Amino acid sequence: MEREFLFHMTGGEGERSYANNSSLQRTIMLKAKSMLEEAIRRLYSHSFPDCMKVADLGCSVGPNTLLVMSNIIDIVHAVCVGLNREPPTFQFYLNDLFGNDFNTIFKSLPDFYTKLVQDKGYKSGSCFINATPGSFHGRLFPSNSINLFHSANSVHWLSQDPFLGLSKEALNKGNCHIVSTSPPSVYTTFLKQFQKDFELFLKSRSEELVPGGAMVLVLLVRTETPRRSIYETISVTLSDMLLEGLIEEEKLESFNIPIYEAKVEEIVQVIREEGSFFIQESEIAIVPWDARKNEDGDENIGAAEFITSCIRAVTEPLLAANFGTKIMNELFIRFQKKIVQLMEVERLEYANLIIYLKKKLLIDVLE
Repeated sequence: MEREFLFHMTGGEGERSYANNSSLQRTIMLKAKSMLEEAIRRLYSHSFPDCMKVADLGCSVGPNTLLVMSNIIDIVHAVCVGLNREPPTFQFYLNDLFGNDFNTIFKSLPDFYTKLVQDKGYKSGSCFINATPGSFHGRLFPSNSINLFHSANSVHWLSQDPFLGLSKEALNKGNCHIVSTSPPSVYTTFLKQFQKDFELFLKSRSEELVPGGAMVLVLLVRTETPRRSIYETISVTLSDMLLEGLIEEEKLESFNIPIYEAKVEEIVQVIREEGSFFIQESEIAIVPWDARKNEDGDENIGAAEFITSCIRAVTEPLLAANFGTKIMNELFIRFQKKIVQLMEVERLEYANLIIYLKKKLLIDVLE
């Protein structure tokens, strides 16, 4: 249960909170809006639920959480208007691990409901929002209960350290993630954990979706074009600090960042072998690490500050739990300097897979 409380973004609404440092994730999430629209249109081509039940997996905290719900309501409303039907009641389930700052989300809901009434004229009782804490690597909901799953920036997280119970000393010594010098066996270890987790994720969602239900996922991937991983950069920064005696070797050797950026073909293979879903659509979205609209005269230092703030909001709780809070400032100062150096010699980008899956009907499975 300990990991259920350690894996979370920085909560609250402070300067370093995820709520105030998640514009990059917002940019990535919005790339999936057109595919989300298509998934909802297809849902309504064969069913008209009186209550549209939607789960946002790995919802985290902040304005992005509310934006997902708002976008889905807007899309469903537009589809219903086009079909000359009354919009449904909405039931949203916000899912993340137990350590997630759900309280900050709840505090923002009165304003969300007010805006919903103003924009759409929805009356009280037309939209219900609940928290569903727990790991999306297993079951979360009753069978045949959810119409649509959405998850952005989450499914690349693993359920556990892939080296748990294994010795990585001879394989990836001095590193806490996959780096350019890692041997194939390190990739294999991360891949096996991802395959196990993603298969269980798909099986769980297929049992929870209604027949013909849909799922739209956005996750980090590796493409044929080599791109530096931001988590590799964290690992290299920690390795430097180890060499200078600023962190303990034992702590670094016993820790791995539980994220795997899979190849698209690795993801497709798990989907096909698990067998519960059709791949309806997919695309790759490339987003720069510094996803702001740069102003004239903006320097690499400003971009590096933005990137560091974003990644610190994501990783600090996990890193601090392993290495202690005292080194966090030093770690991210060094990380920022390394980003400035990298930006002078290469283009820093994320590759994201956006994929729309539809649950197979029983007749499809039998065939």
